[in-house]
Amino acid sequence: MMWRDSGVPADSFYEARTECAEGPKSKFKIKAGKTLSARRWHAAFSPEGCLDIASVLSRIQRGGVHPSIRGEVWEFLVGCFDPKSTFDEREQLRQHRRVQYARWKEVCQELDSHVGSGRIITAPVITEDGQPIQDPLVLQEANPDHVPSSREQATGGSESNAHVCLDKQIIEWKLTLHQIGLDVLRTDRTLVFYEKKENLAKLWDILAVYAWIDKDVGYCQGGMSDLCSPIIILLEDEADAFWCFERLMRKLRGNFKCTERSVGVENQLQSLASITQVLDPKLHQHLETLGGGDYLFAVRMFMVLFRRELSFGDSLYLWEMMWALEYHPDMFSMYEEPELAIEKNEMSIGKVKSIRQFGKFERENIKNGSKGSETPLPITVFLVASVLKEKSAKLLQEARGLDDVVKILNDVSGDLDAKKTCSHAIKLHKKYLKMVSKSFK
Repeated sequence: MMWRDSGVPADSFYEARTECAEGPKSKFKIKAGKTLSARRWHAAFSPEGCLDIASVLSRIQRGGVHPSIRGEVWEFLVGCFDPKSTFDEREQLRQHRRVQYARWKEVCQELDSHVGSGRIITAPVITEDGQPIQDPLVLQEANPDHVPSSREQATGGSESNAHVCLDKQIIEWKLTLHQIGLDVLRTDRTLVFYEKKENLAKLWDILAVYAWIDKDVGYCQGGMSDLCSPIIILLEDEADAFWCFERLMRKLRGNFKCTERSVGVENQLQSLASITQVLDPKLHQHLETLGGGDYLFAVRMFMVLFRRELSFGDSLYLWEMMWALEYHPDMFSMYEEPELAIEKNEMSIGKVKSIRQFGKFERENIKNGSKGSETPLPITVFLVASVLKEKSAKLLQEARGLDDVVKILNDVSGDLDAKKTCSHAIKLHKKYLKMVSKSFK
């Protein structure tokens, strides 16, 4: 597609079904001279393959990434690869990861034959105590295109499961498979891409394998499929898409880690409350009076990173802008070799020349240290805070209960501008750090 001076709407690269015209419209436009183009991206690599990450970050922070290269750029932004690595080193790592994913998927296939079959489970095939469900109607719902044999009916859809005593971990995983299936069928159904069953199956397989390897989090409804879906679209190879999603979950898995006493996203909600109390004390007091001091009304924005408030194309732009702003050059090392990365991190921050390799948001955190908090707050907290600040007057005047708060924030959908929200979040971040710094003097 040719670039025009007026810019190309972000959503024009992701074909929507004609009957699905409703939903937020794209506000962001891909523009020559501002958006990171394929030419500039390829020019940022040395002959050996080392990436000049500083030049790439500055371009993304101004105008996002062109869709033709978005997948490969994202792999760097979420920490799949070290910008200092060579072409050969990355290819070796990619092949190693593909083999590893194939092994994990094979394990999952042995546990449940639906994995990798092209079929999606939408009904449970085992009970909570691990017994196979023998009801033919349930099995048929789990496999609408497959007529189970009498032997399969007796073994829960997989002959290898017969007379096997399943341990608790396997039971919990198998019980999530139909939940994943239900979510997959609801995810981004406005897009033509998901009219193909193989693409739905790929999304289901990746989420099923991830649920197996991440024992602490597993699979949680309410966001994981929304986070994984764009990656499936951008990266054709299933294993590559899995690893990109796995790295993204390194950033976000805390949001999904729930216990009997707390919701995973609770820490960010508490941070949002603290920020609002500092930046907009009247609004904070009003929300507390309404019984919303826990800020649970903002959960959705954190869990799916504004997927509901923005069009598909605009949400991808917001994500890459966020990741570029809070980029840390040692992210890859932190994920691969956490202990060694701590020492390396302290050394790299001390070098003035390396500061350009950090995202703009991260630079502010480095400049101000960790005053007021043990660890720097993520940019998502300030993005949500910017939405609240934008709607502050309306919330103060019209919200007479939590239902009103939810309605006013839901009305943001379609009106939100990703670029302006990011800019506003950066300003709030600076202002917050200054105010907190003064309070410590």
